[in-house]
Amino acid sequence: MELGNIEKILEKYFEATATVEEERTLREYFAQDEVAPHLEQYRPMFSYFSMAKEEKYTKQVPLKPRVNYYKWLSVAAAVVLTFGIYFGNQYQETKRLEEQKAEYAYQETKKAFELLAENFNKGTEKVAYLKEFEEAKEKIYNNN
Repeated sequence: MELGNIEKILEKYFEATATVEEERTLREYFAQDEVAPHLEQYRPMFSYFSMAKEEKYTKQVPLKPRVNYYKWLSVAAAVVLTFGIYFGNQYQETKRLEEQKAEYAYQETKKAFELLAENFNKGTEKVAYLKEFEEAKEKIYNNN
């Protein structure tokens, strides 16, 4: 083979523009005993490619049947959605009952404070009577 032609093909090979036929020509050239000294550095690369091409995997590959994960994923999503709706409704119902209880407690507390205020006002009136009694007592004691 002509050395100039090999160098051109090698240049095309490294630019990734070589055809399959040109690559085969390169493999054949570097498989020869005599290679140009300045191209000797490429011999191991092409000999490796030739050896790697002949390698075969001989062990048995166990193939498992493919599980349809999308089907199970959609079932799981439907179950989660159903539980979400059910427990969401329960939560809303519980929240509504708690609000009713809080409103009832508020009304009862309001009644208790009104009763307390009413009794406090009665007590205040009694204190006013007590003050009058105190003044009358002071007049009596001071006159003696």
